[in-house]
Amino acid sequence: MSIWKRPTSVESLTAFSVNTATDHLGIEFLEVGDDFITARVPVDKRTCQPYGLLHGGVSVVLAETLGSSAAACATPEGTRVVGLDINANHLRAATSGWVTGITRPVHIGRTTHVWAIELRNEAGELTCVSRITMAILAPKA
Repeated sequence: MSIWKRPTSVESLTAFSVNTATDHLGIEFLEVGDDFITARVPVDKRTCQPYGLLHGGVSVVLAETLGSSAAACATPEGTRVVGLDINANHLRAATSGWVTGITRPVHIGRTTHVWAIELRNEAGELTCVSRITMAILAPKA
């Protein structure tokens, strides 16, 4: 059974991200399941730090993109979601290819959501684990 309360697809998430940091960094949405979303980011000149490693901040951008997109889709139309807290543990460097992330809910409440995000390199090795807490805001009157 799907947790999404709004129409949710790779196409709708991609369209919503046009002309944003997500678009600028080359993040691509890949799949929407009943309770998860996946996306990936390229490891290239836009996303690396001076040592040729995927910038840790870019990993956090991918994590936040996944968690906040999922929270938005799991709330009713008109509701707004904003990040309250995000953390990330960087476990392994990525120097080429793509890093792919998946988010799943930890808690879906009335006023807050918590989403867990795992990022993996092309070999399937865990590069980063993250968790985001989102505030759920009522529609503006």
